[in-house]
Amino acid sequence: MSLNVFWFIPTHGDSRYLGTSKGARQVDFDYMKQVAVAADTLGYDGVLLPTGRSCEDAWVTASSLIGETRKLKFLVAIRPGLSTPGLAVRMAATFDRLSKGRLLINVVTGGDQAELEADGLWASHADRYEISSEFLKVWRASLAGEGGDAGFDFDGKHIKVKGAKTLYPSIQKPYPPLYFGGSSPAAHELAAEQVDVYLTWGEPPAAVAEKIADIRARAAKRGRTVKFGIRLHVIVRETNEEAWRDADELIKYVDDDLIKRAQASFSKMDSEGQRRMAALHGGNKDKLEVSPNLWAGVGLVRGGAGTALVGDAETVAARMQEYADLGIETFILSGYPHLEESYRFAELVFPLLGKGKDRADEPTLTGPFGEVISNDILPKVSAS
Repeated sequence: MSLNVFWFIPTHGDSRYLGTSKGARQVDFDYMKQVAVAADTLGYDGVLLPTGRSCEDAWVTASSLIGETRKLKFLVAIRPGLSTPGLAVRMAATFDRLSKGRLLINVVTGGDQAELEADGLWASHADRYEISSEFLKVWRASLAGEGGDAGFDFDGKHIKVKGAKTLYPSIQKPYPPLYFGGSSPAAHELAAEQVDVYLTWGEPPAAVAEKIADIRARAAKRGRTVKFGIRLHVIVRETNEEAWRDADELIKYVDDDLIKRAQASFSKMDSEGQRRMAALHGGNKDKLEVSPNLWAGVGLVRGGAGTALVGDAETVAARMQEYADLGIETFILSGYPHLEESYRFAELVFPLLGKGKDRADEPTLTGPFGEVISNDILPKVSAS
């Protein structure tokens, strides 16, 4: 497989267990740097930074990590309606220039009405997608230099600009690639019309196939093609038994009351994707394997991506191949704790994916791998 594999910067917290402070760790700059440097060193293609009031700011965090990494790309959110297109254009162009072309854009319309209203955006689900569509038209045109020296004019229902232009253009042409996720018909229309990569949360393969077919058909009507990615957690171990044991351990402190409270909060959102995530488990801890090796336990208490691939390296790679066969090219992964799981996944699964650190520009180091025993006995060489 030739796949893009991303990791995740846990700016909203990290832990060995969900739903409790036990086993939790402080997420500060040093820790986020550790995760980013690990992802860069291990050969992940990029990292996703979440967005929202439950997180440290994605743009500030990603900017602080530019100089700590070399090749890692950063998938950072723009929020139509929470900023103007012009401000988002300048932020994107500057980041792309300072990082030497390592910016990817995650378009987030938002699905939590209470959070959006607290941030000052009072708009219905339908209006948010209209705003997003107009926003992206201006954003794309400005970075692409449409309108020449006079700039780009746009007179929409929600957004009006006159003479929009970019004096310091992005390195990536015509603009940093646009990623976007959403499960409603309005979201599929937006993806087909304007974005480069459509992202789905980790639903069973049959459901993902339906989404891909729908967006491909909508895009084809516009003479466009769209690439596809998926957002998943992973719990990979040397054996399937170890992986499933650790999945159970991850939610050992999650009780029925906490699940009820979390699901009640999620149900207030107007996100179709969140509704689909909740429907996979129905708040029931007894039926969490919703498809072979696809486990919905994370979604009991975590909003957004709520499923994980669970198993040994061969099993997880095989499940990824099933999604790849549907057209998925990018896998955006995470696991708990994020630092340790980034190593486990890279060490166990990357060899099966033909991925890993590209050392073409570095000297090849020789010497023993593993700890030398008693000063001069070298560790046995593994089959891998």
